[in-house]
This record gives sequence, C-alpha cells and structure tokens, in this order.
Amino acid sequence: MELKLTDQTGKVIVKDSEISGKGLFASQDILEGEEIMIIDGEVIDEDECVRRENEENNVYIFWNEINYIDTAKTAKIKFINHSCGPNCDVEDGDESSLKLIANRFIKTGEELTIDYGYEEIYEFCNCHICAEESKIA
Repeated sequence: MELKLTDQTGKVIVKDSEISGKGLFASQDILEGEEIMIIDGEVIDEDECVRRENEENNVYIFWNEINYIDTAKTAKIKFINHSCGPNCDVEDGDESSLKLIANRFIKTGEELTIDYGYEEIYEFCNCHICAEESKIA
C-alpha cells in the first residue's frame, strides 16, 4: 500500500517495504550526491530526547551536532529503513535540520536506506546484506 504523503522535493514516496513495515522509495532517478530531502521536525533538548526515547519508544529522533530533531510527527524520513550498505547518507543542514543525500545512483522505485549508526540494530538487522551473511554463516 502506498501512502500519499508529500515532501518538499517530490523525489520520494512511502510504501510497503521488504525490509520492515513501510519504507521510503525513490519516485524518480536520483544522482549520486543529490540532495533528496531536508530532514526537519521539532527541535528538542537532550533531556526531552531521552524522555521521548524511553517513555514513548520514539526512534525518529536525529542529532545534527547542535540539536535533537524529532521527526515522528512531521517528516517522511521516519519511514526510512536501515541497511548496513545504505544508498543514502545524512549530512548536517542548519541548526534545526539535516539533509538526506544519495551516496550512489538510485533508480526509480528503489528503497532508500541509511545506516542507523547504533550497535543495537545489528543484532536484529534484516537488511539484504545481513540476510545474505546469515545464509553463509
């Protein structure tokens, strides 16, 4: 099922993912180095970040080296899934945002992924790279 959410660039859509739940997919070809979207949301402090992570199980919070940005209610980025071999990187924006950037050419219809960057994910990782490695082991 495809969700009809809008984003500022029109480059992404949300639909069912083979990785987990819903995912973020390219709605057009995206070039390496191209900015896909701005990651923005509610700017919160560290104490509020910890509270939301613990009490609300909120996993949609990003850190831009200045502020914590909660994207749970505002941005499509919350649908992006993890991969140990991601096709996107998250780069600093301004004090209240980040940028999602393609780290290689991405074809229309391909799922966008980032490396979540924390150890807990790797024990339960379902990305295609980890799935292939588990078949070998």
